[in-house]
Amino acid sequence: GAPADIVLLDDSFASIVRAVKWGRSLYANIQRFILFQLTINVAALTVAFLGPFIGVALPFTVIQMLWINLIMDTLAALALASEPPHDDVMLAKPRDPEAFILSPAMRKNILMTGGFFAALMVGWLLYIQGGGVTEKELTVFFSTFVFLQFWNIFNARIFGRDTCALCGIFENKAFLFITLGIAMVQVLVVQVGGKFFRTVPLSLQDWLLIIGGTSIVLVVGEVVRGFARKRNAKLA
Repeated sequence: GAPADIVLLDDSFASIVRAVKWGRSLYANIQRFILFQLTINVAALTVAFLGPFIGVALPFTVIQMLWINLIMDTLAALALASEPPHDDVMLAKPRDPEAFILSPAMRKNILMTGGFFAALMVGWLLYIQGGGVTEKELTVFFSTFVFLQFWNIFNARIFGRDTCALCGIFENKAFLFITLGIAMVQVLVVQVGGKFFRTVPLSLQDWLLIIGGTSIVLVVGEVVRGFARKRNAKLA
């Protein structure tokens, strides 16, 4: 006969439900990783391309880009892939098996969030290049970009879900370990990286401003999701 899409090892209907739940969750985690990765790509490539035209030849050094790419690829993949299956994936309608993995909602999110990051960072370059760019300004620029991505990974974690970004966060120890590791390594890179990373040490006040200021990414994400939930409630 024809090969089966699912091979059951027992006669339990729960096995089918569990298989579908894990399959949907895996697909959703892959989408979240792609969402996060392409958002950084849009922002980083825009900044790198426009920097020389603005007057800043190397907004990011090669070593800095390698660190950003490490966050974007390996660490983000590990963090987002560690998200366990949630029951709400079973409420979604079956997807078209021929559908492109980049959904319309994902494309909109990538363009809007990546565009916002790019506009913010290019605006910062325009501001600092007027009086001559200092090493401290470039260090703040680099750290701001990384922490924008740090907060955005929390938004990517719950993309497509009707919940808050920090809900259930302590249930996923791997995600917490990786994201906190990114933040700690970024601080370490800046404080001791020196000429290798083209950074200078920043003060505690500088770090509080960078981390607190970039957290607006998470706040805006929560506000947008809150409005979406209210809109969906009215339509229901």
